[in-house]
Amino acid sequence: MSKAEFVHLHNHSEYSLLDGAFRIEDMVSRARKMGMNAVALTDHGNMFGVVPFYREASRAGIKPIIGMEAYLARDGIGSRGAGAQSRNDHLVLLVKNREGYRNLIRLSSLAYTEGFYYKPRIDLEILKKYSGGLIGMSACLKGTIPQLLLENRRDQAESFAREIASVFEEGDFYIELQNHGIDKELKVLPELAGLASRVGLPTVVTNDCHFSDGADHQAHDVLLCLQTSGELDDENRKLRSNPETYFKSAEQMRDLFSEHPEAISNTLA
Repeated sequence: MSKAEFVHLHNHSEYSLLDGAFRIEDMVSRARKMGMNAVALTDHGNMFGVVPFYREASRAGIKPIIGMEAYLARDGIGSRGAGAQSRNDHLVLLVKNREGYRNLIRLSSLAYTEGFYYKPRIDLEILKKYSGGLIGMSACLKGTIPQLLLENRRDQAESFAREIASVFEEGDFYIELQNHGIDKELKVLPELAGLASRVGLPTVVTNDCHFSDGADHQAHDVLLCLQTSGELDDENRKLRSNPETYFKSAEQMRDLFSEHPEAISNTLA
C-alpha cells in the first residue's frame, strides 16, 4: 500500500458530543485504507476519546496524534454575560511530546473547572502557562484570526497571529487553510495565506472532518438537529451539516489546494 502524502489533522469523533458523527474505529480504518501513516483527534473542548483513539490507532499501525479543538475566550475566561458566549473562538492544539500531553490534560481540565461558561474555555494567559510541547493551528472559520479578517480588522488579525505564535516554540504555530465550499471560507482563504506570508508563519491544510464519507452527510444533519432542537425541514434552522466535512483522500485534498503544495506537505511535518 503506497503512503499518502497527506494526513488529516482536524477530526471530530463521536466524542464531539452531538456534533461529530465519526466513530473512532472508522476514522482509523479510513486513514489506514487511504495509506495515511498518522491521524489526529481534535474533539471540541475535551479529551474524552483519547484513550480509545490511541489504542485503536496503535493496533492499526497508525500514529495517533492527540489533540483538541479548544474554545478560546477572546475576552478571558472571566468574561460572562451578554456576548461572552459568542466570543469563544476555536483553536486547534496538537500534542508533540510527553510534555505536550501533560499540558493538554491541564488545559482541558482547567477549561472545565475554571473557564466553563456554556463551553469549556481557556484563554491566552492559561495557554501561555501550558503551551510547552504543543503545536497550535488557527482552526476553522470560528478561529480568532479568520474571524478578525472577516470583520475587516486585518491589523488586529496580524497582531494576534504574532502574539499567539509567540506562545508556542518557533515554527509550532500554523495558519490553517480550509475549503468546504463556504463563501466566507473562499473569501478568507487568500487573506489567511497572505497573512501567513507577511508574518512568517507556516500554513497547513485541513478538512474539518465530522463524518467518514459523503454518504454520512444526512445522518450528521440529523445529529445537528438533535443538538439544536431543530427540525430537518426547517429552512431557517441555525446549524446545518456541510456535505464536504468528510474524510477526504490525499488526492482530493491536493486537488482542492493545488495552489498551496507546501501547506499539504506540512501535514506530514
